[in-house]
Amino acid sequence: MTIQAQASQLTGDFKAAFGGHPAGVAIITAQSPTGPVGITASSVASVSAEPPLLAFSLSASRGSAAAIAVADTVVVHLLTAADLELARTFADSTSDRFTVSMAWTRMETGEPLLLHGGHALRCRILSRTPAGGSLLLAAEVEEIVVPAAAEDPMVYHRRAFHALGDHSILPG
Repeated sequence: MTIQAQASQLTGDFKAAFGGHPAGVAIITAQSPTGPVGITASSVASVSAEPPLLAFSLSASRGSAAAIAVADTVVVHLLTAADLELARTFADSTSDRFTVSMAWTRMETGEPLLLHGGHALRCRILSRTPAGGSLLLAAEVEEIVVPAAAEDPMVYHRRAFHALGDHSILPG
């Protein structure tokens, strides 16, 4: 097997491995010079509780991802199963976002805040690290908007959105 074929096999196996590994779904929003921007992401991870830090990656260098990559602050919206349409809207680069019919507002600090059922974490970007074809961002959480009631979370698994809840708890 050639080196190129081995690399291609490794890439395919890597995609299959992580395609079968569920990840939480979030929408990351920011204010850009041209207006509010946002993307759906499954790369958000908790890094530290004290201080509260998180990380996420961006794989595009244009459009909303490029605007988020250079923003000083972002809002990470942790999605619930009830937020499916929001997830789909922000995953599609051709969809209209931040329309008058969409439930959103601005935080006191100016970032766009989606009004949805999950937590929203306003963060200050601490670092940007190139990693392969992506950009890894680390951010410190400065404020959390806590939902009125807990809702079932949304996860991304095998290229589809899923809901977690009591029905998905494995027997102990």
